[in-house]
Amino acid sequence: MAFHNLDDSGRDEEGMLSEINVTPFVDVMLVLLIVFMVAAPMMMAGVPVDLPRATNAPVPQVTEPLVLTLDRQGRVFIEDAETEPSTLVATLAPMAAAAPDRPVFLRADRNQPYGEVMRVLAALAASGFGRASLIGEAAP
Repeated sequence: MAFHNLDDSGRDEEGMLSEINVTPFVDVMLVLLIVFMVAAPMMMAGVPVDLPRATNAPVPQVTEPLVLTLDRQGRVFIEDAETEPSTLVATLAPMAAAAPDRPVFLRADRNQPYGEVMRVLAALAASGFGRASLIGEAAP
């Protein structure tokens, strides 16, 4: 393979142009860009489906969460009413039977031992609530 000397116009001694012409490449890339810009919103739309109409009224959803609080002294509150820890399962069982999918939030004081928080979570599970969310403060 031989190398040729180029002059200032990019041509070698025999007059042939030895630089790559990038204009067609740029043209193709711009066309592809336009095609993808037009096609992308069409791909985001889902499959069109004609859904059936329901004749029954929608099932009422319980949106009000049940809030349990474990304070610094170890007292347990359901909403604002204090409850004995020994009767927590018996108190929560009718609530869980009435609405097992009701969201449950547990607010526990940061100074409470991990075991005490787990005791309240175990009582929630034993009463029939499947899930509970722990509530905390956002970092400043």
